[in-house]
Amino acid sequence: MEALLPPWTLQISFIVFGIAALLTIAGCIQLTLAGQVLASRTGWGDALFGSIFFGLATSLSGIVITVVSAIDDQPQLAYSNAVGGISAQTMAIAIADIFYRRGNLEHAAASLTNLLLGCLLIGMLSIALVATFTPDLQLLGVHPASLALLAFYLGGLMLIKRNGEAPMWRPVRTPTTHPESDAAGQTDCHGTPWLWAVFLLLALGVSLGGWAVSNAGQSIVEESGLRAGFVGAVMMGLINALPETVTSVVAVKRGATALAISMIIGGNSLDVLNLAIGDLAYRGGSLYHAAGNDELLVTTLSLLMTAMLLAGLLIRQAKGWGSIGFEGVLMLSIYALGVLMLYF
Repeated sequence: MEALLPPWTLQISFIVFGIAALLTIAGCIQLTLAGQVLASRTGWGDALFGSIFFGLATSLSGIVITVVSAIDDQPQLAYSNAVGGISAQTMAIAIADIFYRRGNLEHAAASLTNLLLGCLLIGMLSIALVATFTPDLQLLGVHPASLALLAFYLGGLMLIKRNGEAPMWRPVRTPTTHPESDAAGQTDCHGTPWLWAVFLLLALGVSLGGWAVSNAGQSIVEESGLRAGFVGAVMMGLINALPETVTSVVAVKRGATALAISMIIGGNSLDVLNLAIGDLAYRGGSLYHAAGNDELLVTTLSLLMTAMLLAGLLIRQAKGWGSIGFEGVLMLSIYALGVLMLYF
């Protein structure tokens, strides 16, 4: 299948990357401010609101990138963008931790909801990984694993919401723990419908860059000779992770630590679900079976980084190595190692 647009030059492609990054940063700052108020007013709380609504809003650009790449017959680019965004976004938690000066971010943001969201993410990544070893089957136009991912995600959210209403486990409250507060919802003078409209418009604006980034990524693969796994997982993955990185840093600066963690884990779960959407858009077979060694490597690294994050939330190290906890150092190291392995 021919691409929707002819390839751009390398210069134009890198310019598009830069413009998309700047627009994303500007939009996500306002997205966080509106979202924190809505989390309070809706009664969902920072963690659950962040995982669903923030996760969806910040994942829209990644969905566009994956779908366009799949339609343009670039399945490895589509796959690596989805799972590469997960590893880059998980690394963003360590970056947000640097801006949290009172202690370790994972210590302050530990909650049952965030722990269960991490378990949901590990389960979904595992399904995607197992799918690459199954027969290349089609059911309703997609691989059965895509349907399993959707069912697993929806069922997981139901269980998380139910456990949040009557939790059997609670983190120990410490001086650096930030309880969820409705102060933001009480002090903002704008009406809730207006805030929802602003939130949705900002989310749409952030997602519009996805198509341009996708075409730029395809052009870089064709013009530079770099592997699709590296371009998709690292270059496009970093652009895909910008919304979560910016919103989490802004949330931390405003004291919404649970929101900072949940929006990233929730966005990661939606990125795995993005594989099912890409599988539907790809007409050359199963997207999971188009994954090569690079894509399997990035999936495994994402699993490892998520396990490190969960360990940090459980151990709750008050003061870590330098400005971040042990899990932040490990996540940064794992990501850096993954980039080197993909490049060479």
